[in-house]
Amino acid sequence: MNTTLVPRHLQLRSMLFRRWKTVGVKIGDRIESQNDIVNFCGFSLITVIKTLKDLEAEGVIRRQVGKGSFLVKTPWAAAHWRIGMFYNRDIVGGGIFNNEFYTKLVVAFEKSVVSDGHEFILGSFTHKVMPITMWDALDAVVLTGITSETSADALANTSSQISVIDTRIEGLAVHSYRLDFEPAIRAAFGYFSAKPHRWLYLDSEIASPEQTARLSAFKKAHEELGANQRVQYINVNQESGFNDTAGLIGALEEFRPNIVCGYVPHGWHDLINQHCSNRPQIYGYALGFDEPGFVCNTRAWMDQMIPSLQANLENRQAEPVQQVFPATFNP
Repeated sequence: MNTTLVPRHLQLRSMLFRRWKTVGVKIGDRIESQNDIVNFCGFSLITVIKTLKDLEAEGVIRRQVGKGSFLVKTPWAAAHWRIGMFYNRDIVGGGIFNNEFYTKLVVAFEKSVVSDGHEFILGSFTHKVMPITMWDALDAVVLTGITSETSADALANTSSQISVIDTRIEGLAVHSYRLDFEPAIRAAFGYFSAKPHRWLYLDSEIASPEQTARLSAFKKAHEELGANQRVQYINVNQESGFNDTAGLIGALEEFRPNIVCGYVPHGWHDLINQHCSNRPQIYGYALGFDEPGFVCNTRAWMDQMIPSLQANLENRQAEPVQQVFPATFNP
């Protein structure tokens, strides 16, 4: 929208609503004084006075002589919350529904949001471009697929509440909901500790804090619990490099593992069995509750996450949440 065609008092109105939404001003809270608004908005005192008088006439604010102005209602807030989930298209290049991990995540998240009576929106972003204008129209945005290549600076520019799934962003006040696979990995080494096995760990080439954390947890568990276990590590690209399996096939045929684990999409299971005659056990990082692998119980995770998201929306001034949900090992 070309703001130069919009009257200045309406521009200021939009600016104030965005500011109050961003900082979490609630009904009954005192808002800034006329002079404070002039200082941060760049508009004249005349424009500020007109805007505040209009808001008072509409019942948005209440002005009390000698005490200031107070918020009476929040026109930017709907009767229900608008909550969006956005994935990184540079990571999930073929679309989110071509990836079973993200598909299960989206379905579980949507079901939890809608069942609570809120509106769900699905979208995408890239490493370099984020739809800030669209996010401003939402109450909360949950992002997945943030990596070390993602430029996250734009996140500070949206009025929507930002949360990230299964990652961390240092230096930004965003809520984080992480999966902790270390308990599941340690349980796997304990389960197979009675006799030696050959483990082939598939590590993702897509660098992220969580990829690093999972690899570190696996190496630590091997060192502490797997003295009689042999482990070989290879790098794979389970997303854009899904069909580039030459390195995987070579490792399978040369190492002949009993166990293949890590970033193992379901689409590789038949290939693994085809090139490894001893038919190894396959344990990938997964969402659900009943399949073999390092598994996050999606329903239980959502039961923990959604109430936290709602509490954050009710108190936008609260400190960022850093929540961790443990995965389990299903043999």
